[in-house]
Amino acid sequence: MFYICQHSGSETLKELNDAEVRRLLKPAEVMAAIEAAFRERYHSIIMPTRTQFAINGGRFLTMPCHDTLTGSLGLKIVVVRDVDGSKGRKKQGSPEYSNLDRVQASYALIDPKTSQPMLTLAANYLTELRTAATSAVATKFLARKDTKVLGVFGTGKQARAHMEVLPLVRRFETIIVCGSDEDKSKRFTEEMTSSINLPIEAGGAERCAAESDVICTCTNSQTPLFEASLIRPGTHLNLVGSFQPRAREVDSATIQRANIVVDTYDGAMAEAGDLLLAVKEKVISRGHILADLHELVSGKKVARTSESDITLFKSVGCALEDLATVELLMNGWRTKTG
Repeated sequence: MFYICQHSGSETLKELNDAEVRRLLKPAEVMAAIEAAFRERYHSIIMPTRTQFAINGGRFLTMPCHDTLTGSLGLKIVVVRDVDGSKGRKKQGSPEYSNLDRVQASYALIDPKTSQPMLTLAANYLTELRTAATSAVATKFLARKDTKVLGVFGTGKQARAHMEVLPLVRRFETIIVCGSDEDKSKRFTEEMTSSINLPIEAGGAERCAAESDVICTCTNSQTPLFEASLIRPGTHLNLVGSFQPRAREVDSATIQRANIVVDTYDGAMAEAGDLLLAVKEKVISRGHILADLHELVSGKKVARTSESDITLFKSVGCALEDLATVELLMNGWRTKTG
């Protein structure tokens, strides 16, 4: 449902729910918008490093972004609930929490002249899709052209989004899914088979890491999911699950073997535990990061120079991805309403 309110005599879209967001957004369009934003708009963007702090039962994050050329201004707020690290389950702080997703996000697209919101929306699906779309952009530039097997660690919404979006940039023949336990992997595989026109198989961590040409880690894990020795030359990895300095989805040996690209340098150096822990252990230095996403898509830097290179995209998420996606929503709604 849309809610309309009046500001200064003009009609303004007030709220958009997750179902409407899902209906209006097209994955290929989101991917194209994010790629274009990193290539063409990066230098006109004011995007402070994401603020996050602990709250009761989780973390609170704020992500503002402003394009100084177009005037676009937006803010995303996110609550990420804690999980039980030993079991990978959400902590039950209250009876109501059991009915909530672990991540709850909202977005406001703001008129910079009036400080009034032009559009507010539930941003859970938006976050899932823009994250997977950003991974797809990185995969487009970093993965080998002859990739056949997509490996996905995780069975949640990010895993689902990556399985739906990454086939837009590579012709995978098979998807291998590795969840936190065998039963969960099989249930998720059966569920996804009905919506994705590819063979999907459940597999253990060793098989998923060793047999996949592109690996996406979409988990809540605080510790490495597999050993570096399992990864074959030529593999590309998208690491998207962890966003805190003490959490990692891969070990330092994997980081050391890889040619690394990040969404933004500032975000990675503030939050990417996969990288920060490897630096702390003196396995790599800051200079081991070869490029950010702007440098990659604009052709200023290259991260894959041979078919045998292992490439790695570490994403902690950035506000430019959200702004570019919300602008699509605003344009889509305007088209819908005439």
